Order: sequence, then C-alpha cells, then structure tokens
Amino acid sequence: MVQKQKIGLVRLGIIWRKMIALMDETSQALVHSAFSTLIRVNNDYACVVSDSKGQLLAQSSYSIPSFIGTIPFTLRSMLQQFPPDDLYPGDVLITNDPWIGTGHLNDISVAMPIFYKDKFIGFVANVAHHDDIGGSSSPHASEHFEEGLLIPIVKLMEKGRKNPAVENIIKANVRTPEINLGDLSAQIASLHAGSAKICELLKEEGLDDLEYLSQEIIGRSEAAMRRNIRNFLKEGSYESEIFADGFEEPLRIKATITVKDGSVAVDYTGTCQQIDKAANSVMNYTFSYTAYALKCILDPTMPNNDGSIRPISVTAPEGTLVNPRRPAAVWGRHTTGHYFPAVIFNALSQAVPDKVMAESGSCPIWTVWFRARRQDGTDIFNGFFMNGGHGAHPTFDGAHTMSFPTNISNTPTEMFENLMPIKILKRELIPDSCGAGKYRGGCGQEISFQIESERGVQVAFRNDRIINPPQGMLGGVAGEKGKILLNGTSLPGKSSLSLKKGDLISFFTPGGAGMFSPKERDPHLVTEDLRNEIITWKYAERYHDYKDK
Repeated sequence: MVQKQKIGLVRLGIIWRKMIALMDETSQALVHSAFSTLIRVNNDYACVVSDSKGQLLAQSSYSIPSFIGTIPFTLRSMLQQFPPDDLYPGDVLITNDPWIGTGHLNDISVAMPIFYKDKFIGFVANVAHHDDIGGSSSPHASEHFEEGLLIPIVKLMEKGRKNPAVENIIKANVRTPEINLGDLSAQIASLHAGSAKICELLKEEGLDDLEYLSQEIIGRSEAAMRRNIRNFLKEGSYESEIFADGFEEPLRIKATITVKDGSVAVDYTGTCQQIDKAANSVMNYTFSYTAYALKCILDPTMPNNDGSIRPISVTAPEGTLVNPRRPAAVWGRHTTGHYFPAVIFNALSQAVPDKVMAESGSCPIWTVWFRARRQDGTDIFNGFFMNGGHGAHPTFDGAHTMSFPTNISNTPTEMFENLMPIKILKRELIPDSCGAGKYRGGCGQEISFQIESERGVQVAFRNDRIINPPQGMLGGVAGEKGKILLNGTSLPGKSSLSLKKGDLISFFTPGGAGMFSPKERDPHLVTEDLRNEIITWKYAERYHDYKDK
C-alpha cells in the first residue's frame, strides 16, 4: 500500500499544504453559516484535523492560538470517554468543560470521527466562542458554577441523528438560544465539510488512512523544533515574573525556563495561589499560551501541529493561578493567560534579543459584554473586543490596536451599532500612549459608548493594565496605562454594572511598550510620528531631545 512506502518531500509538502487548505475551507463553512459576530467577524474559533490518537495534524489559518494548543488535550479526553470501538460514522462529540477544553465555559468544542473505508482514522474538530452560556458574566464570580452551563463529554449526534436532550439542555440554560444553537449547527456543518474533504484527499492521494502523514508531519516538525532550540537557545535556566492588576491586590506570575538537550521546560512555581475571582487559567490554557510564545521565538513559520509542541513541557503547582483546582472561576482566564508570552519573552530577552518583543497593551485583550432587552422581552447579548498597542519589535515599531497574543479582530463599529441600542461616539488612537524606544510601541485607542436604550443596558468587563502598564524591554519605555470612565468618573478594570439611557462609558486601551533606548531612535521617524499625530511635541522633547528646526 502507498502509505507504507516513502513519500517524497515535495509530494509530502504538497499534501501537507492541501490539508491546511482543506481546514481553511472547513473554517469558511463555519464562518459563513454562523449566527454570532464572534465567529463571523471576530474569528473567535479554530478548525483542525487530527490522527486517530487525537494528535493535531493541521489547522485553519485563522485559528485562535490558544485553541490550537488545547484541542489535542480535548480530543485525547474524548477518546478516553469514547474509545474507537464506541465511535460510529455520523457521531459528533461535544464539551465545554474548562479543564478538558479551552479554559472557560463559553468555548464549545465539537469533534466528528472521520471514517474512511469503514475505519476510524482521526477527527475533524472545531472550537467556537459562544456569546452567552448562561450564568453570570461577572468577573467577581467565585466558582465556575456561577458562570454558566458546563457540558461534559457527550454525543451531540449519534450515527447521524441529533441528541435532542443535549440541545434542549443548552436551549433551557442560555439567554440567546437561537444564536447558540445556530452557531452549534454551523459548527456541525463545518465538521461534515471537513470530514468529506479529508476523505477526498486520501482517495486522491491513494492513502488508506492518516497514519503515515501523521508520522511524517509530526516527526519532521518535532525535529525542526528541537534543532531550533539547540541552535538559538543556550542551555541553562532563565527566570522572569510579571504582575497582573488582579482585584484587591496584584497577581504574581513567575516562570523558570530550563533549556536542555533540545527541549524547553517551563515551571510556574512561585506564581500566586488561585483566587476566588474569574481570572484563573486551567493547565490546558497555561500550556497553550506558553507553548505559543516559545514557538513564536523558535519556529514561527512551521505550520502548527503536535510535533511543534512536543519538545515543550509546562508544569505548575496545583492550586495556583495557572493550574487551579475545580471549581475555580475561570470566565476571565485570558486576563492571566495572555500574560504568559510576556513572561516568556522577558525571561529570554537576554538570550535572544532579536527574537522577542516588548510587552503589548493588547495583552491581555480588552473585552466588554453588553446585554440589553428588546421590546418583546427577549435578550440581546453581544461582546465587543478592543485592542491596545503592540509592543515594539527588535527591528520595527509596534502596530496600533492589534490583538496579541490572541488574533481576534477588532469589532466593526457599524455592525455593533446595528445589533445593540448603543451608539459609538468616538473611536480614535490615543497620542503619546505608545512606549518610547529606538522602536516605539503601538498606540492604544479610545472608544466611547453612549447608551440609547430606554430600558438600560447591563455591562460587564474584565480588563487589565490599568495599574501595571506594559513594560519596556532592553531600555525601552513602558506604554501608557489603560483607563475606563463612566460619565467622566474612573472605574476599576473589572466591573459589572447597569447603565441607563444617556450614560457614556469610555475605554482607553493601553499602549504598547518600547524597545531599546529612545535616544537611539532615528530623528526622521520622530518627525513622521509628529506629522501623523502619533506623538506630541512634549513627548518628542521628553524622550528624544527633539527640537523643531
């Protein structure tokens, strides 16, 4: 059979790229049939294909980094619950258990076993964020029971027939069932498309299963990652710590990175204990964003798969902020998890200064969730994502208002206003919010919302870097801190409150930090920033000794 013969590198590369293209087609099936803006506009999803062991082979290009790292854990858990002998064509498995999936309840993972020539050969799977999953949107929830519906690993579909009990349970526990079930149907449609495409590829290439491709793709990726670790990182230990704003007190995240024999071990011992607020990061999520940061440094161009992350191990004491015990609250786990790349970059900045970036104002991403009520009494629930500035890079400035480490898109103003009884009065860059340096950070943005609903609006947000700004790197200056104003009065970064008609709530996202001394900046770049109103004269004089000639 063909799969027992060696496939040439050129052909292997073509098949590999085809698999990625097929996942892109699969993701488009999801996007074009989804109901919510989170999937259709913000790209808050991921589509993947795995082998029969649940090992990731290929992903869609617009996948969220955290989902890519957590899906293999999810698939392996699904296989433990439903071994291959308990899987049939047309089955669809579902879960949103934070400790099995992506770390919080809003992300629903679904997977369909692929059968080819009457044999189980792997999974096509996707994860999508659902606006509402019931429960409370409060960042002050103390347990995940307060945060919404938890779906254990069950069969959403069995042999092609939907399980109505699962759908009815979801419908009874969410505020917007038509959107939730619509998105879930879109996820299922995407799985059908992906499974059919993979089977077509195997037939076209004369393969009986995915095992040979899995061995080659994962093996070559692992070898490349180990080679890069040996080439770029000197063996030894590197440490860093960072402080998130937290609630009553700052939250310490500490990492020790040990490089040895082509592998990287990251230990979060020294990180603070888990808290009774919605900011805990489960181990799947902690591993995912830690591995993502290392891959950005060591092997950014290799397509993601299980082999890319095999040389990386992540440990943390149980019961800590980054490895919490059930039933910890986890709704805002990104307010912790998005700091992991900054911790990794800071630790390795002396070892590989040409491969890291300064801290970003979009790390963690800012989110605000609005809930209003229609005239007929039904709820409207919609999230709004907003980004701060990127941190500076070793050879160029940070971008303005772009997400990192996630790659969620900014929410379009017009689309949001069409959905919610809210007017966006202002959306503009904040001059001087960028951290100075030889290469400066990107600017944050101001977005102001005015409530127009006679019934008022419920709002919840979980934002950070209002107390601790993004720090500069290797002589760079910190970015500007964020702030939130309600009718001109400051609010804490994590709040849940009721707004009435006419209220104006404004969000000022943090700026990205600079890299290297600002005294080294090219004067022509300073002039260009002044011309584009990125900075003011006061800023140019303070950081660059700039004088108008």
